[in-house]
Amino acid sequence: MNKPPAKSTRNVLNVVLGDTLFKTWYPSFYPEEVVGRDVERLYICQWCFKYSKELMPFLAHSKNCYVKENSTPGRVIYSKTPYSIYEVDGEEDKLFTQNLSLFAKLFLDNKSVFFDVSSFNYYLLVQGPSASKLQHPQIIGFFSKEKMSWDNNNLACILVFPPWQRHGLGKILMGVSYELSRREGRIGGPEKPLSDLGRRGYLKFWEARVATALLSMRNKTSISVEDVAQQCWMVVDDTILALKEMGLLETRKRGAGVVLAKNKVRDWAKSRSVLLIPPVDEDCFMEEWMPERKDEKEL
Repeated sequence: MNKPPAKSTRNVLNVVLGDTLFKTWYPSFYPEEVVGRDVERLYICQWCFKYSKELMPFLAHSKNCYVKENSTPGRVIYSKTPYSIYEVDGEEDKLFTQNLSLFAKLFLDNKSVFFDVSSFNYYLLVQGPSASKLQHPQIIGFFSKEKMSWDNNNLACILVFPPWQRHGLGKILMGVSYELSRREGRIGGPEKPLSDLGRRGYLKFWEARVATALLSMRNKTSISVEDVAQQCWMVVDDTILALKEMGLLETRKRGAGVVLAKNKVRDWAKSRSVLLIPPVDEDCFMEEWMPERKDEKEL
């Protein structure tokens, strides 16, 4: 977890999300005329992310929040107890996604899509009420994705809210982003550059993904980096980075190039206690949901 910057650089020092109080990490773009310049505590609706620096208006809103009384915006595309993923169009739910982006910026240093939510889709990680003390579903994280990315980015920014971090939930969001790549028929990866925290998280995810892919290629006697990248729907550079970190790339004794040390995969996983189980279950995606494929867009 990143260390929060000095107090003078943050315009909001603490947030109350529902009934949970926690510190912010970075400044956000909340309007100064509404929030102020140096706010000790900002109240955030846990369902629609509307904000208030005053307690009473926040409590009044929470009792009658439209999202709480109806449903989480968007449509369910994935569901496996106790978590679901909702796809939200930034153009259709502009106020909701703007408020979500303002809240997220408090914990993201170099990412912000607040000014142009219309060109993004948002994928919400929602915890079902049966897994929490709440009577309603709780949004606990999300990632955003450009509707049209010339670099084939499958993710723009990603955040698991601080109270729910360190439980491996980021892997679910990453897994969904790569399932999007697979269903769209395009090799993809997260928008670069990654923060130090993001790089560490992605390396762990990529390593497990690459290891799983290698062990599934039992009948192949010759495997290239490109083969692994294609199997994982990962860009080649990300695949090479993971393989290097895993120590699975060996320099050939004669000639240029490298070879994969496939026989070391199980030893690598065992030594690091890595469970090679996909973070998302392909069978738990909604049958009626299918993103538009790349070849369909080009027709």
